[in-house]
Amino acid sequence: MRVLHVTQPTVAGVPVVVRQLVADQLAHGLQVVVASPQEGDLPGWLAHDGVEYRPWAATRSPGPAVVGEVARLRALVADVDPDLVHLHSAKAGLAGRLAVRGRRPTVFQPHAWSFEAVEGLVGAASLRWERFAVRWTSLTVCVSEDERRRGEAVGVRGATVVVPNGIDVRALVPAGETERAAARAELGLPAGPLIVCVGRLARQKGQDLLLRALPAVRSVVPGSRLVLVGDGPDADVLRVAAPEDVVFAGHRHDVRRWLVAADVVALPSRWEAGLPLVAMEAMALARSVVSTRVAGVAELLPGAGAVVELEDVTGLAEAIAARLANPTVAAAEGAHGRRTVEEQRDVVRTARRVRQAYQQAVSVSATSAQ
Repeated sequence: MRVLHVTQPTVAGVPVVVRQLVADQLAHGLQVVVASPQEGDLPGWLAHDGVEYRPWAATRSPGPAVVGEVARLRALVADVDPDLVHLHSAKAGLAGRLAVRGRRPTVFQPHAWSFEAVEGLVGAASLRWERFAVRWTSLTVCVSEDERRRGEAVGVRGATVVVPNGIDVRALVPAGETERAAARAELGLPAGPLIVCVGRLARQKGQDLLLRALPAVRSVVPGSRLVLVGDGPDADVLRVAAPEDVVFAGHRHDVRRWLVAADVVALPSRWEAGLPLVAMEAMALARSVVSTRVAGVAELLPGAGAVVELEDVTGLAEAIAARLANPTVAAAEGAHGRRTVEEQRDVVRTARRVRQAYQQAVSVSATSAQ
């Protein structure tokens, strides 16, 4: 089977998933090509891994540029001539399905429903599109049962399979106090209670909520520090709102060292496609995680941290403070989280299920063509 993966995001979680799947598929004899914009991390990773790559110019947001993006992708598909097209995230899902129009087996993996990321007319248009585009989708891959239910509830119905994201558990060794101290020394962080939040600095990720919660955390656990790892469109606004001692680490390739340094890993997101990769990495490193109730969290996080309601600044502050004030509880949750990802979220299992999903997509496509 010759597979073409298409993605517009080239930094953060989506390209990590693409890289994982591509490595597994090549190891199992599939021919794989990846198309994406030339900016970001993904093209370099693919070059390092020896993966066939095709540049595809595309912007993050919908608009007039979509016409050119669709035309470029249609030409690229004709040139690559794949047996199956795997579209990752909203923009590739839009341009790819317009380009292919069901003429080849097409797998769409939202990584977050587009209609939940925006409001108003754009959100309504995104929902109408997803309902319509099902006719050109052989199979939709959701990363959690919650994501599948939410799509179905608003009329996005079609052949669907749930395949949770996974991580390379063997590459992540649980970190104890010695590793924590060493990571902090290496990163120039002081001793004392430390919260780490990793993610694109954007409204979706909710760092503004975490900044609003910080004073209440410090009223319970004086001296608590916060590190924001990542970059994005809200960086300047967040810097203005943050106390002077909040560390803005920027976009980093050594994210795991920052997670090792943490006492608590915070995910205050307003929405996610499923349990974010950073949460699973934190769990694998035996770190307690406090997250808002985004898709997928309720299925995996209990026992490994705390889940608070969306936009609940008070609940976020209380959950974080409780773990900073009682390191024994945080350590027990970290150990539980490690066991959970070992048993449920190994990338080997995830990648195998995606390959099985491809066979299902081919079958669905063949049946539809009859």
